[in-house]
Amino acid sequence: MTAARAAVEILKREGVDAAFGVPGAAINPFYAALRAAGGVEHTLARHVEGASHMAEGYTRTAPGNIGVCIGTSGPAGTDMITGLYSALGDSIPILCITGQAPVAVIEKEDFQAVDIASIAAPVTKKATTVKEAAQVPGVFQEAFHLMRSGRPGPVLIDLPIDVQQTEIEFDVDTYEPLVPHRPAATRKQVEKALDMLAEADRPLIVAGGGIINADAAGLLIEFAELTGIPVVPTLMGWGAIGDDHALHAGMVGLQTSHRYGNSTFLESDFVLGIGNRWANRHTGALGAYTEGRTFVHVDIEPTQIGKIFAPDYGIVSDAHAALALFVEVARERKAAGRLKDLSKWADTTRQRKGELQRRTHFDNVPLKPQRVYEEMNRAFGPETRYVSTIGLSQIAGAQFLHVYRPRHWINCGQAGPLGWTVPAALGVAKADPEASVVALSGDYDFQFMIEELAVGAQHRIPYVHVLVNNSYLGLIRQAQRGFDMDFQVNLEFENINTPELGAYGVDHVKVAEGLGCKAIRVTEPDKLLPAFEEAKKIAAEHRVPVVVEAILERITNISMSGSDIGSVNEFEELATEASHAPTATVPLG
Repeated sequence: MTAARAAVEILKREGVDAAFGVPGAAINPFYAALRAAGGVEHTLARHVEGASHMAEGYTRTAPGNIGVCIGTSGPAGTDMITGLYSALGDSIPILCITGQAPVAVIEKEDFQAVDIASIAAPVTKKATTVKEAAQVPGVFQEAFHLMRSGRPGPVLIDLPIDVQQTEIEFDVDTYEPLVPHRPAATRKQVEKALDMLAEADRPLIVAGGGIINADAAGLLIEFAELTGIPVVPTLMGWGAIGDDHALHAGMVGLQTSHRYGNSTFLESDFVLGIGNRWANRHTGALGAYTEGRTFVHVDIEPTQIGKIFAPDYGIVSDAHAALALFVEVARERKAAGRLKDLSKWADTTRQRKGELQRRTHFDNVPLKPQRVYEEMNRAFGPETRYVSTIGLSQIAGAQFLHVYRPRHWINCGQAGPLGWTVPAALGVAKADPEASVVALSGDYDFQFMIEELAVGAQHRIPYVHVLVNNSYLGLIRQAQRGFDMDFQVNLEFENINTPELGAYGVDHVKVAEGLGCKAIRVTEPDKLLPAFEEAKKIAAEHRVPVVVEAILERITNISMSGSDIGSVNEFEELATEASHAPTATVPLG
């Protein structure tokens, strides 16, 4: 068979049944093999970067998924670099396959020939241009082994067109995936960590995205309930423990945080971090974050231990393996009466949750964004898979929305590229066709890759996209306050075709409809919930993306700090009675 056909057969035997991409001359032999082999459903993107983000969304939706994106080496491969960077930053395995010029002319400035392996090397676990056809099976086998071993991440394989077409000897029937390597904690290490924990009076668990990746949320909850330790999920770990769980202590950080989460963290004396990387938007200034606390850090990647600050003890382990041992040892110690009673500490964290809240209920026109999230909490239930990337919309969403299950907050955490949300949501909806998928964007993120809505229309991929429109680069505008300027961040203009929009410029409803989707515009707070309910019905009926555009007031400053977690600036009115935050998981006391 050809090397391209061998590659496709390996994809199938490694569990791949979906791919996203854009064909081109140099990758056409691979597409021919994809078509002939069957078994891998391909979704045609409108932009190759979009294909890489669709692959990300697909991977992030379920344990074991590996999204695949395909294009040529030149402009397609370079377009997919952003997706590879995003996947590497968030420990997401995706496979990027590019078609290259013939081996003999790679270095002779052939049309669309570029050294994509060198370009991709810093943002992948490995990037290889395969120049010998007989190596193709081994390179693909290695790619899946690398993506699944240790800290997960992306791989790029570049296939010259003549390599794809070369016939090789390959026995499909005896092919077997390699067993991934995942380091595991030892009992001695876990016992030491629990001995250190026994000295604490106010401990917390920081639950990172590694717990989601390792499919270990159930073990996390079991360990927390055994020991009575409250849990702080990071942005990437959100959903590892439900927002309504008694031991959910809120998120911590400069931006995507809760008032009660930061307050509780500052009262703590011991932190067990599992599968997290101490991201700067979570920690803020390290002095305030670490002072007076003992830290144990568990991570699958050895070089993460001590990378941001030196913990008091570090364990290199896959989160699932570590938590299985933590549960085992904790269960033994509980049976022997050796676990400290932490119920009073847990009660105080829950009390803060019912006292330190931000207000969501506003009746303003134009809309305040807080009200949008309040109504989203009413409209979209615990089964909802939220998808978002960056901006004030995402930050406010993390402060006000509720997530109850792992992989139900799908967020690009480290890279945060604008435009990520639409294609990622399509990848999520493709991976889980029956799910309630709800994307959240500001107007600028939405406009970056708006053309991918047509992919949803063409391939009948329904989801609801909540678009909060203030016609501003809101996060950058807020950051520019420190420079005493409001420069090159305003997007308003008078649209001659839609004068009723005033200065809000782009008519997103017409654009969405022109791309084959449905759209609803909302300008009044009491119309939000009916619009969300209608959007769900339309998506289910027509099987296309449905956009709900909420016209916001032009300027709302969202709570955040520029320095440390103890000095968050609360720009808006705080909740002082239950009616101010009616969808809070703990009613305002």
